[in-house]
Amino acid sequence: MRFMSTLAVAVLATSAMVGIAEAKDYTFAVVPKAMNNPFFDLTRDGCMEEAAKLGNVKCLYRGPVEHEPATQAQIIDDLITQKVDGLAISVSDAAAASTEIEKAVAAGIKVITFDSDAADSKRTAYIGTNNYEFGKALGTMLNKMKPEGGKYSMISGGAAAPNLADRVKGVRDALKGSKWAEVSGSPAFCNDDVALAVQQMGDQLAANPDLGGIVPVGGWPMFAPDGWKNFVDPIKAKVDSKAFMLVVADTLPQQLDLLKAGYAHGLVGQRPHEMGVKAMDTLLALAEGKKVDEIIYTGLDLVTADNIGQFMK
Repeated sequence: MRFMSTLAVAVLATSAMVGIAEAKDYTFAVVPKAMNNPFFDLTRDGCMEEAAKLGNVKCLYRGPVEHEPATQAQIIDDLITQKVDGLAISVSDAAAASTEIEKAVAAGIKVITFDSDAADSKRTAYIGTNNYEFGKALGTMLNKMKPEGGKYSMISGGAAAPNLADRVKGVRDALKGSKWAEVSGSPAFCNDDVALAVQQMGDQLAANPDLGGIVPVGGWPMFAPDGWKNFVDPIKAKVDSKAFMLVVADTLPQQLDLLKAGYAHGLVGQRPHEMGVKAMDTLLALAEGKKVDEIIYTGLDLVTADNIGQFMK
């Protein structure tokens, strides 16, 4: 029987100790605009699933219950104090978030944004939708479905959210030169409050009886399916005949059910689950000293009555 030399044993022991030292665990926080927004539930699920798959990563999902930029900034500040290893933020207010991002980076925390960017901040990367192109896709779908045009309005979320401003601009640019005209008072800002979004749709129609369509640039009003049906039912005949158009952002399950039942004409969807997955992968790469792309787009899905069956598979 051969015995290892003292030197060989020492080398193996040292190698084992190095291996143990290199196996580091990380805590990455995902900060949505609002935890009562079901869109972000899918991002949460993506980050949790990917963290479990990676093994040495914990996904901490924390944000304001409702859309409150000041509360989001405070939560980010608390996470900096806790010394998390990385932050992925859906920015509610670019100015407020940029201040917190600068603080985090100064503390040695890796920071990326998702869903809503703060492009002029010190964040390393953005993961999510090209929001301007998203808005253009909504406007293009509306115009393609009803090129004869009419009056339209929009529902948006937070007035200071940069991603939503990009979407609104995209819708307007897509409809320039068309026969569609935006009414005064558009967009209405619901601050991600689904009940308020439904109410604002009713208010817009009441203020403009000849309104030809509404384009929510986020799925908020459809996140309350009963409220959405209550809005549509009295004008269902106009919706069925395309005298009144409903082209809506996002493709959450309840929205797909409403589209399939004839309560909307088309949806332009994002990929929030993928945003959560890529957030964990990107923060881990940064923590390990790797380079990442500054902009990581997750794509769009165009869904109408013609392809909903295939999409839902």
